[in-house]
Amino acid sequence: MMNEEIQKYTEYCLNCPVKPCSNKGCPLNNDIPAFIKQIKEGNIKEAYKILSKTTVLGSVCGRICPHMKQCEGSCVRGIKGEPVNIGKIEAYVFDEAIKNEWYKEIEKTNELEGKKIAVVGGGPAGLTCASFLARKGAQVVIYEKYNELGGILAHGIPEFRLARKVLKEAIKSILNEGILDITVEYGQELGKNLELADLENKYDSIFLSFGANIPSRMNIEGEDLDGVFGGNYLLEKGNHPSYIGKKVAVIGGGNVAMDCARTIKRLGADKVFVIYRRAEKQMPAETKEIEEAKQEGIEFLFQNNIVKILGKNKVEKVECIKTQLVKKEGETREVPVNIENSNYELEMDYVVMAVGGGPEKEVINSLGLELNKWGYINVDENHRTSKEKIYAGGDLAGDKGTVAWAARAGRDVAEAMAKGTTSFCPQ
Repeated sequence: MMNEEIQKYTEYCLNCPVKPCSNKGCPLNNDIPAFIKQIKEGNIKEAYKILSKTTVLGSVCGRICPHMKQCEGSCVRGIKGEPVNIGKIEAYVFDEAIKNEWYKEIEKTNELEGKKIAVVGGGPAGLTCASFLARKGAQVVIYEKYNELGGILAHGIPEFRLARKVLKEAIKSILNEGILDITVEYGQELGKNLELADLENKYDSIFLSFGANIPSRMNIEGEDLDGVFGGNYLLEKGNHPSYIGKKVAVIGGGNVAMDCARTIKRLGADKVFVIYRRAEKQMPAETKEIEEAKQEGIEFLFQNNIVKILGKNKVEKVECIKTQLVKKEGETREVPVNIENSNYELEMDYVVMAVGGGPEKEVINSLGLELNKWGYINVDENHRTSKEKIYAGGDLAGDKGTVAWAARAGRDVAEAMAKGTTSFCPQ
């Protein structure tokens, strides 16, 4: 029997023929009205078949995607009221598919039969690419530096946002042993025990999708003091100091900042401040994550910018300055400008920089691939690099930084490899 809550959500959907939730809101262009219509008619398996044409991460995306900035934010119902709870419906469908092993009935073709393809990195982009390639008959080998797959899903998103059991079951369904020809080589990392040249000699095509998780720096005074951490590293490595009774400043406004702040608070910090130089409405983090952080006692300092970290050898204080939002000529978005003489200090024990991440320059520079002016791997419209058989996507290529956008890059690469496109038109 169908979950009553899910039934209620599906009945609320208008099944809009123009599909703004799919065409405008969803990075993967999942056919949302179509799969919801099938659920309304009691055909959950058919709903899964529709979704599985475009995604393999429904049980994950349904839980952690920034829905109000994507599908639900484009829902017609949301104009005058609450949007359809698309995320919960999607997660429910994939949970049912995993429980009933519907993924074992996935449609396969022999389009890429005999082709051997390497995927370097087992995160959202790599997993998605591997699945869609294997569905086309290719032999796929995933090279993963850790002893488990998932990338940022396993080494960046906290357990309270994505249960490890859910992730493991999702990965199991993607690998689909006995049905798809996907194997995994663990403990393999480019620049250490894996060389791109060796892969080029061994495979027909290669997809680089190992992420870009080196924390960005603000280049401010005191950033090298003990007690200053990169948010990406804290989440990936899990090597936290003791926060018991301490005051911690988290700098940034994205989901990494929210995950850091909420994790640190749960680990016993007395006070956690999120310092963000723009207004709350401009925060890239998902609205529900911000609200949950507030409910957990995290304090937000909007329109404040950190300018110095103070201390002799370790963090003792931070110096901030208030900002005002100004729309400059030719700009569409208001930008923060420091308010002169509004500086003030806050006592602090730790500072966490969660202002973005980038690729590891030493590894990227050793690949012999063309880079763009931002230091990402340069790719054409088909995600092909300057070397014909090598593709790149996700954070490495500077794609939009959400799980759904990374998955979209993986799917697009699989399609491009199948078509065998050859032109290189750098962006």
